[in-house]
Amino acid sequence: MAKMWAGRTSGVTDSIADDFNSSIRFDCKMYRQDITGSMAHAAMLGAKGIIAKCEADTLIDGLQGILNDLESGALEFDFTCEDIHMFVEQVLTQRLGDVGKKLHTARSRNDQVALDLRMYLRSEIDEITALVKDVIEAIVEQAEKNKSVIMPGYTHLQRAQPILFSHHLMAYAMMLLRDLGRLSDCRKRMNVSPIGCCALAGTTYDTDRRFEAAQLGFDDIAMNSIDGVSDRDFCLELMSAIATLMMHLSRFSEEIILWASWEFKFIELSDAYTTGSSIMPQKKNPDMAELVRGKTGRVYGDLMALLTTLKGLPLAYNKDMQEDKEAVFDAVETVKMCLKVFAPMLATMTARPDNMRKAAQGGFINATDLADYLVKKGLPFRSAYKISGQIVAKCIAEGKVLETLSIPEYREFSDLFEEDLYQEIDLLTCVEKRISEGGTSVASVEAQISYVKERI
Repeated sequence: MAKMWAGRTSGVTDSIADDFNSSIRFDCKMYRQDITGSMAHAAMLGAKGIIAKCEADTLIDGLQGILNDLESGALEFDFTCEDIHMFVEQVLTQRLGDVGKKLHTARSRNDQVALDLRMYLRSEIDEITALVKDVIEAIVEQAEKNKSVIMPGYTHLQRAQPILFSHHLMAYAMMLLRDLGRLSDCRKRMNVSPIGCCALAGTTYDTDRRFEAAQLGFDDIAMNSIDGVSDRDFCLELMSAIATLMMHLSRFSEEIILWASWEFKFIELSDAYTTGSSIMPQKKNPDMAELVRGKTGRVYGDLMALLTTLKGLPLAYNKDMQEDKEAVFDAVETVKMCLKVFAPMLATMTARPDNMRKAAQGGFINATDLADYLVKKGLPFRSAYKISGQIVAKCIAEGKVLETLSIPEYREFSDLFEEDLYQEIDLLTCVEKRISEGGTSVASVEAQISYVKERI
């Protein structure tokens, strides 16, 4: 079949070359945006008198018919077409004759694809944003449910100080809030219309680019026509934001995997979000969390692929840029899939407070508070630090914890110890004493929850 661009060449290409060159198998995702953009373009052409108003109306009606037929299934994509733009124009011309051929006046596929991609990704950002909020809401719900549950906080994956489980969860809520900010910023810079830039140099027709942009919900137009058709920063920025979001989900997944293990047993995941083993009947595998962790590498790869594709391209449009869509589409679909499973996995997760407290006690993470107790009694910190370390060593040797050691045993190390010690080293007291803003006390966690709720 001769191509719609036949003229300078015969328009007949080798079948293998045709398949290699074609993008309709993946850019057909953008059919709604392509048709909507074309309707706005037809309206502009009619409003400016570039084509007759009645012709513009005919084009708009014809495009609406194609959209309706695609939505209903009455029309199927023709995968022998080069891309979604050629498919729509070909069907329109078949239905309307010569009037259909007027649609492409004062535009190029170069600005058309840039327009479609911005519109498509703009709506995808809105969907991703809603899904991130679902995850944040699941985190907040778990934090409220387990507000006073004590667990060991870690540095170097070693038990460090007592914290609230809710405080730990809210750290991820803060990360995801920043992800929302990045998505929002990306959307603002993305929401600039390239239509009317044409192939690269603009057009001789007296078009109204701002009318077309406003019709399609854009805030502004690309102010340089070369940049308008060759810019893919908006794809890279979105993929970078998605990669950061996936990194946060992956870190959270790693902790969920650890917490769900027999070695920790801090949480229990719902059967709905775990799998079993084919030969080991006792197994309950956190496969959903593991897949999120694994798919993070895939999204990183998508970002690196597009960065590498773009790094040596001269201005303006080059066919290499067709490689943008598969990478960005994959990143978008992957993060949406991960978010959709992550929120309910969190929502149905059950905390095991007894195991967390036992781990906190066994880790001697109130040893700093023990040293502080002696300092308040007048002992220099370094001396208090040494005594506290000796007491911890005694507990380890005798299989005890600081809370179960008797006062006479404490006094083997210092006469400063009194009965009030037990209150000072109680794990809840240790947590509640962290009164600095953003700390791990219950009041601070409640403030964090309120902060996050206000922002989503």
